[in-house]
Amino acid sequence: MKTGKKVVILLEAVLAVLVLAAVVLMLQGKNGQDMVKVSVIIQNSDDTQWAAFKYGLKMAAEDQGIEVYIANTGETLTVEEEKSLIEWEISNGADAVIVRPVPEEGAEEMLKKFEKRIPVMLVGSTASKDRSLSALPVTESDNYAMGTALAEELLKDYNNSVEGKTIGIVSETGELESVMNREKGFRDRLLNTGIQILWSVTNRSGEPKENLPADQPEVNFVAALDNNSLTAAGEEAAANNLHGAIVYGIGHSTEAVYYLDTGNVKCLVVPDEFNIGYQSLTEISESLRRFFHKVQDKAVSHTVLRRETLFTKENQEIIFTMSQ
Repeated sequence: MKTGKKVVILLEAVLAVLVLAAVVLMLQGKNGQDMVKVSVIIQNSDDTQWAAFKYGLKMAAEDQGIEVYIANTGETLTVEEEKSLIEWEISNGADAVIVRPVPEEGAEEMLKKFEKRIPVMLVGSTASKDRSLSALPVTESDNYAMGTALAEELLKDYNNSVEGKTIGIVSETGELESVMNREKGFRDRLLNTGIQILWSVTNRSGEPKENLPADQPEVNFVAALDNNSLTAAGEEAAANNLHGAIVYGIGHSTEAVYYLDTGNVKCLVVPDEFNIGYQSLTEISESLRRFFHKVQDKAVSHTVLRRETLFTKENQEIIFTMSQ
């Protein structure tokens, strides 16, 4: 091959590499000066239950040099409302989104369409009711394990002797994968123990309260599977509306800890919301900085809190993140 042709081929190869590099930079939405922006969409964004989650986002944003914007939302969101919010955030410069999926049909399909345009990370729950069929990455605690742990703590308090005891289950919704797996883990652990689950009710946030535990048949125990249900049950226990039922639950707010500390909740299982925020944003950052990096699932831990262990160093650190 003549030297001239070799030079031309070499130049073409160099140009191709430069063009590819330029395309990668454009697709990542960075020009070397603009800060990457990640928008976060969660229901009832000003609620105190998100304090630890937001603190984790803040710390990760500082570590990664990313701008984080948390969309202002009300107590409830529909699929269409969440879709409109994501569209709005993208039109206003969001390079990626972190989303708490709404408990409605069509959520998974809607979010998958956005994933073709920008990186998407779910938090707290998959959008699909069947976790094994979920096609979107999620950062969450092991919900089945948390439900199992909650039942385990109850059994531990009674030396596994709960034959003839009764229990009721309350949650905000039975449509989210997270709540479904928490309840499954809880029920599976109680199989063959002799305890009877008398009722399981839901009360979605922002809607009229029609299925309060106080309105259900009397039981020995109430198990609350999410933060709002737990604080509501704690409030009813404090008002002596539960007919002496002992409350066990899953929660992650200072209000939940308050009801634990006052004895109105016996045991609290706490998902690591700080790390849900930190890990979700860190993983999104990785995908924005490395073009060929696909956003991956991230698993975080949970902790069991008891009134008598609230003031250990480890647990005080957990409570600190809830108050930020």
